[in-house]
Amino acid sequence: MKAIVQREYGPPLEVLQLEDVDDPQPGGHEVVVRVRAAGVNALDWHLVTGEPTILRLAGTGVRRPKRSGVGRDVAGVVEAVGKDVTRFEPGAEVFGWCSGAFAEVVVTREDSLVDKPANVSFEQAAAVPVAAITALQGLRDRGELQRGQQVLITGASGGVGTFAVQLAKHLGSEVTAVCSTRNLDLVRSIGADHVVDYTQEDFTRIGKRYDVILDIAGRPPLLGCRRSLKPGGRLVMAGGEGNRWFGPLGRNARGMALSLVGRRRMLTFLAKETRDDTLVLADLLSSGDLSPVIDRTYGLAAAPEAVHYLEDGHTQGKVVVVV
Repeated sequence: MKAIVQREYGPPLEVLQLEDVDDPQPGGHEVVVRVRAAGVNALDWHLVTGEPTILRLAGTGVRRPKRSGVGRDVAGVVEAVGKDVTRFEPGAEVFGWCSGAFAEVVVTREDSLVDKPANVSFEQAAAVPVAAITALQGLRDRGELQRGQQVLITGASGGVGTFAVQLAKHLGSEVTAVCSTRNLDLVRSIGADHVVDYTQEDFTRIGKRYDVILDIAGRPPLLGCRRSLKPGGRLVMAGGEGNRWFGPLGRNARGMALSLVGRRRMLTFLAKETRDDTLVLADLLSSGDLSPVIDRTYGLAAAPEAVHYLEDGHTQGKVVVVV
């Protein structure tokens, strides 16, 4: 079979190659999936480039990647199952996560997959796992967002942001979305009650306060964010920029330090993939309460270009590799 392979860290267009590799074989609780589509995430870019460097020390491989496969989000058709699998049979249409999704065939544990809703395409399903779980857990769990509260979302037009706007509305909140001029209509179309064009105004200086700020962009000044929270409010730092060594960790540490004074919390956040939350998202897809926004699609051979395109951070929704 063919798969995108990475053997060293570096720019996606230089280090990612389409190669012939052995077909995977399932273990007892594993499922072989014929890939129909794979989502592209900022996580993929970080793992391909090896930046920030602290990722390498955290276990991805110091000098070169420990794993050659690329891609996390997957949607496809079950082709074979291990002897202990009870949830799926060959022919089932599924989505979830795996290691090395940019491939014709992958193998992953059965508890990493759920049934794909019939009303959702493979491309739409593949756009969901990492980004939508990040948005859901950031708002519901870390932000403790309650019905009737006011939430502001930075980076609202990106992969995580477009899910966050829809999920915040589903949770019953009043949503303010921050994005650039060209994306104002997009975020309104997916449910934002108010929009802030960051090229024209700074939300931290307009005097409005929020119960929760989900900061995906990672650029607004922390003191300004703190000023924009209501007493008891929460800033959830779900992404961001930083130097090549530590990424957003420095900013996150400063935010947590600011939480030590006053009644406003600034919380760092790292999403955790769970089957329960993927089932929640599958139900929302099935009911139509959640609709993935897809910027563009690429073929498998063009997956390096897809990861490169994501690098500038200005996508409208998600990028998907179609196999």
